[in-house]
Amino acid sequence: MKYALFFGLLALAGATQAQRTAFEPGQPWPDNKGTHLNAHGAGALYDHGRYYLFGEHKIAGPQGNSAQVGVHCYSSKDLYNWQDEGIALAVAPAGSGAELEQGCVLERPKVVFNQKTGKYVMWFHLELKGQGYAAARTAVAVSDRATGPYRYVRSYRPGAGQWPLGFQEAWKQPIPGEKDLKWWTPEWRTAVTEGLFVRRDFAPGQMARDMTIFVDDDGKAYNIHSSEENLTLHLTELTDDYQGFTGRWNTIAPAGHNEAPALCKKDGKYYLITSGCTGWDPNAARSFVAASIWGPWRALDNPATGPQANITYNSQSTYLLPVAGKKDAFIFMADRWTPKNPIAGGYIWLPLTFEGDQPRLRWADRWDLSVFDQPKPKATTTQ
Repeated sequence: MKYALFFGLLALAGATQAQRTAFEPGQPWPDNKGTHLNAHGAGALYDHGRYYLFGEHKIAGPQGNSAQVGVHCYSSKDLYNWQDEGIALAVAPAGSGAELEQGCVLERPKVVFNQKTGKYVMWFHLELKGQGYAAARTAVAVSDRATGPYRYVRSYRPGAGQWPLGFQEAWKQPIPGEKDLKWWTPEWRTAVTEGLFVRRDFAPGQMARDMTIFVDDDGKAYNIHSSEENLTLHLTELTDDYQGFTGRWNTIAPAGHNEAPALCKKDGKYYLITSGCTGWDPNAARSFVAASIWGPWRALDNPATGPQANITYNSQSTYLLPVAGKKDAFIFMADRWTPKNPIAGGYIWLPLTFEGDQPRLRWADRWDLSVFDQPKPKATTTQ
């Protein structure tokens, strides 16, 4: 019944096609054709005066939790009104045996532009068809145009044969009985911090699930992803063409059980927002700060405030979008997952503010970019 109501509201919105002048988190968000945006787990790119949104294209029903179509792209000049640019990266046909075969799991696509090569580079989390979440790979595709089509290059397990920065010599050898340690005990947490899973995956490469891409001021790019059975975040440096790894990497919050990473930089410091690991169900967001992207990272509070802060307003982070032309203005982009009918998933976009080092989120039923011009965000709230 709730899905019928959702799409009924969307049909009404599409019938009028009035230009939007504000964000309305959680509400139907029609594109220029009147169709609800289909870009889940999205990232965004600002390029030549236009924003490009890339996300997972979902279909109706549980089958939509796997990749049946590919990555959908939209473009916008104002972030409120989006033009459908079609499928930027299409899955390979069923039965092809390709890594990107229809029915694989393709999540959280992020696109960046490489100034040196002139290429648009897309990274995403990839699980091979029929293997559940066992493959735990990160994959890359490239294009000459922001809207695609993107050409699939390959997938990786990062860090194969390479230890993270600061990894002590003593940690490179297994601890007697480590495989029998009971999860979540103090002894087990210490073992994880000291490389229990890093050692396990040293030869084949480290697991890479929920991810984001961040390009720093100096042009260096990084892939940040959940690893070690989603227990520890890994930050890995990309090559100059953004299509591979240099071999330099580090861990963030070992045994912290973080996923859905989203990263931004303000006043020379790096800020990270993540979620806990509770499947499709929402939980309280976490936040971290560091003076160097390599760490150390200091844990902060839940950035969300007010009602439903404990479930991040029924959403999960996917990206922190810098607003072009506005200093220190970032939009927290998040998803409301609906795994029984993935195409009905909603979007929560909220202004990200700061109280000292602490990132802050406050719910707003309706808001626009003028909040970044005010000392404090102005918002109407009913939640």
